[in-house]
Amino acid sequence: MDELFGQLVELFEVESLDSNDNLVDLDMWDSLTQLSIIALAEENYGITVSAAELRDAQTIGGVIGLFEHKKKSRV
Repeated sequence: MDELFGQLVELFEVESLDSNDNLVDLDMWDSLTQLSIIALAEENYGITVSAAELRDAQTIGGVIGLFEHKKKSRV
């Protein structure tokens, strides 16, 4: 999931992220970024993620965990 981590750094337009970073504390956390993450999930990972699931993830690590869970569930 290192690739996803890098993609999230780009989406949030920051130098770096930590898995413990709270999404709501990031300046770029808004509806457009949520839509971008939803599109990223579908286009790059073939998974469906909802806005509610992203909000529930709460942290960068939570988002990565969500993607991992969805990918495993898909198999």
